[in-house]
Amino acid sequence: MAAHLMGKGVSALDMAGLAQKNGAVTSHVRIADAIEDLHAVRIATGGSKLILGCDIVVASGADVLSSVNEGVTGAVVNSHVVPTAQFLSDQNMDMRGDNLVSQLRDALGPNHSHFVNATKLATALLGDSISTNLFLLGTAFQYGYLPLSLEAIEGAIEINGVAVEANKRAFAWGRLAAHDLAAVETIAAPLMPSKAKSKEVLTLEQDITRRVKYLTDYQDTVYARRYQSLVDMVRKAEQEKTPGLNGLAEAVVENFFRLMAYKDEYEVARLYSDGRFMEQVNQQFEGEFQIRLHLAPPLIAKRHSETGHLQKREFGPWVLKLMPLLARMKGLRGGFWDIFGKTAERRTERQLIIDYESTLAEILGSLDHENHAMAVNIAEVPNRIRGFGHVKERALAQAKKAEAEMLELYRAPSQRTTAAE
Repeated sequence: MAAHLMGKGVSALDMAGLAQKNGAVTSHVRIADAIEDLHAVRIATGGSKLILGCDIVVASGADVLSSVNEGVTGAVVNSHVVPTAQFLSDQNMDMRGDNLVSQLRDALGPNHSHFVNATKLATALLGDSISTNLFLLGTAFQYGYLPLSLEAIEGAIEINGVAVEANKRAFAWGRLAAHDLAAVETIAAPLMPSKAKSKEVLTLEQDITRRVKYLTDYQDTVYARRYQSLVDMVRKAEQEKTPGLNGLAEAVVENFFRLMAYKDEYEVARLYSDGRFMEQVNQQFEGEFQIRLHLAPPLIAKRHSETGHLQKREFGPWVLKLMPLLARMKGLRGGFWDIFGKTAERRTERQLIIDYESTLAEILGSLDHENHAMAVNIAEVPNRIRGFGHVKERALAQAKKAEAEMLELYRAPSQRTTAAE
């Protein structure tokens, strides 16, 4: 619209992925002095003048980087990292912000790439991350990458007629960030949530104690002792059978806990009602607001007609009042009266705990220095089982396949033994 107001020619092509599922969405925007000067809507390989990266994960993707002409293309990129839909299928993908920044700098050159945590700053200064894109647009404008006037851009914001003043302020803050980022960060600092304390490095004993306490709150002391018992057995066996080696106990401490602390309805209710959730909400929002939850309770949720996956539905704030009651019903977990526990997913989660105990008992029976490394890999299999619902089902199938292959190798006589015979 700003280009139209200036009498320029403009075309836009949206390449939309699953935006509602955090998928990649790119827009090819071309601006020329006259519409006759535009002969294609898609920006060709090496043809971009500016990458306005509202999402650094998407901006560092192959499709976007193919449009770069080093030394010509400039980039203004939001350094805040948000996982995309690809993370659901590739949970080991590199999501480290520093690496993504390095990829873009290598492609563009250090003098043509600019990074700012627009999400963090816009949320602090304007109260809502929805201002991020206008903030980033202001930054790009101030760097001189946009062939548009300030009057035209502000005019387009006014014509749009949505949150006009807020969008103008976001645009202005973005301009200031390009001029003096340190000043903007200083102003925003008191408005940002306090940084979480860096994680204390725990000893193995401290880590076990912490997890035992969590499982006691999760269920009860009997449940926590079950965890402690397997951990103690593994630690003893590793020390006696493979002196000088470690890693197996640590793997069991983390992965057996992962299996035992699965997020069922009772645990979700406990986490919603223990006070920490509302504390975080109140830190982020002020004044009157309303909370709505999107849940897929297996007993009442409908399944998608094509995929068969459970579909989420919206619940009003009233559902939060049920959370404390549901949390107190955790004693039913796994028992006859556990109506939630009768679903296939919950039965599978409980069976995984039993299977893990059985697998570890087998591993410890023949543990030695030769197979210790493989034992650690087998003990870490639960770390591959991530996500919820159908995502977890897919990950579970892959993890179990890998586990079966490793167990087959573990059970096979070693090459050393075969040679000796």
